[in-house]
Amino acid sequence: MIAIISAPSNLGLRPPQRGAVPGTAKAPEALREAGLHAALAQRGAIDAGVVLPGRYRDDERRPAGTVRNQTAVIDHARRLAHRLVSVRAQGHAPLVLGGDCSLVIAAGLASKVGGGAGLVHVDGHTDFRHPGNSDSYGALAGEDLAAAIGRHLPEVADIDGLGPYFEANTTVHVGCRREDEEIEEVSDAIALTIPADQIILYGATRAASRILATPGLDHGFWLQVDVDVLDPQHMPAVDSPDPGGLSPDELTDFLRVVAPRAWGAAVTVFDPDLDPDGVHARTVAAIVSEGLARLGEESHAPTE
Repeated sequence: MIAIISAPSNLGLRPPQRGAVPGTAKAPEALREAGLHAALAQRGAIDAGVVLPGRYRDDERRPAGTVRNQTAVIDHARRLAHRLVSVRAQGHAPLVLGGDCSLVIAAGLASKVGGGAGLVHVDGHTDFRHPGNSDSYGALAGEDLAAAIGRHLPEVADIDGLGPYFEANTTVHVGCRREDEEIEEVSDAIALTIPADQIILYGATRAASRILATPGLDHGFWLQVDVDVLDPQHMPAVDSPDPGGLSPDELTDFLRVVAPRAWGAAVTVFDPDLDPDGVHARTVAAIVSEGLARLGEESHAPTE
């Protein structure tokens, strides 16, 4: 049974402009308004509440060697991880509605203590910026995959000594564009990288089957879905839209195949501030309600 957890964090993002606050914190309620909770409830899903983040600060002048809102990010990751572990122990498959994609850190903590195996990272970008390849790191929402496999500052990549949260050889990435600056580094670092154009060319089902055949992912995995994997013609309501992405049908088809094997999932980076009419919220709600309807049905029970 799916347990919906709202995690309205925007802590990992740069502000859209100086003094402004990213709108991703509004996403869970925008998706509720779009009918997502009602659609999932008809299939037996329960509402497992909300894990509120700390206050967002535009801390451009933060100390060197830190990321934006670092203390708040770490605190929220610990509290969300606790909720994930609790929900999973009750036999539910957690579905986290974010928020920004730094939420994968919480999933990593929960996976490490609960026996979650791998990571399937679905994103229009590799999110692999880190101190080793960039002097402009600091917004964790663009660096979450690097942190998830231990390639970032230990303060965020090794919280409570639990890093790396996911082993690189059981981590796959899906959906980046060929022009992504870190695509070669990511391809060398993890088990499998499938750019968006391969899904468009060969089909979502084939890509999903390749992932499920990856060694180590047969014991379950965390499914991280950034909606910027969609092409901007379908989903412009994100902070970094890039052409060359998937259609809603392609993403839905992909998720239908992989979701049953996942022990939990997060849907992130949708920004209702960029969707005043709610059109794109309804697109996300339809993808999630159809694509993730069988979330967790074939995943293994957590390790004691």
